[in-house]
Amino acid sequence: MKPLIVASLTAVLCLSACSKQKEATAAAPEAAEPQPGHIEITITDRSGPRWEFNELRAMRYVKEIVAFGPRPIGSENHKKVENYILDHLKHDTVENDTFTIDTSEGKFPVHNIIAKFPGKKDGIIVVASHYDTNYPLRNTPYVGANDGGSSSAVLLEMANTLRENENTGYSVWLLWDDAEEAITLPWTDDNSVYGVRHLADKWQADGTLKKMKAFLLLDMVGDADLNIEHEVNSTPWLEDMIFQAATKLGYQSHFFARSLEIEDDHKPFLKHGVPSADLIDFDYGYANVFWHTPQDTVDKLSDKSLLIVGGVTLETIRRLDQK
Repeated sequence: MKPLIVASLTAVLCLSACSKQKEATAAAPEAAEPQPGHIEITITDRSGPRWEFNELRAMRYVKEIVAFGPRPIGSENHKKVENYILDHLKHDTVENDTFTIDTSEGKFPVHNIIAKFPGKKDGIIVVASHYDTNYPLRNTPYVGANDGGSSSAVLLEMANTLRENENTGYSVWLLWDDAEEAITLPWTDDNSVYGVRHLADKWQADGTLKKMKAFLLLDMVGDADLNIEHEVNSTPWLEDMIFQAATKLGYQSHFFARSLEIEDDHKPFLKHGVPSADLIDFDYGYANVFWHTPQDTVDKLSDKSLLIVGGVTLETIRRLDQK
């Protein structure tokens, strides 16, 4: 995925709302809908819509994505997951951004998927997740349950919420971006994040970036021991808003306990001046031992973590609508 530059190896001991605070089959198995009684989070007040996040359904999506097996770019499984996402969005307005990259490992088709949910206000909030798995690990049983699977599932559940409820704020675009993982190692800007680099340039050229109020990236958000980093290059006021949202929902202890600089899909948008933040837990197992290994499996994840990140993201969107 991406290298890590440690900006602060010690925990950030004091935070405030104003601090500058980030698995094989041809088809996924059928599953029954989650039954009543699961925990839901409701984002509601007199100034915004009522939004619910079903974490059990989100976890089912993770399991279905992982059931396809490894999904590196150019693989049959990658195409299956792409079709899986599109099938969930068949009743939505979807933009398919498809192009080809020429790399040292050959040419690959790249497919960004953007589901667009219109709002009443003039502006766009983009929430993103990559869905490919690490290409250098393509011959291993690496399925990226957390890395790409968890965040893609959160977006699928957010799509349910946005589809079923009126959005009185800014339009929300959900982006499943492709070719995030490096084609070769080490990770560099030139051999990774192909999907978002292409979109950032495309949207700069056609004027879309001028309408973007924020870019929220979700990455590795399913760890049962959830600790979202303060990514130091993210836009400070947007990090503040995320922390305020987490605090309102009672989840502040899962956010911003340490500061790290992380190369990720938000960087191309930051470079274009779009307020951007990376919601990422880069401490996956002791000393991040499960990251980019076949041990990145569903049993390491928690539906509660999906709930926390999904709920905080929705609350952040509500706060952005009021900004």
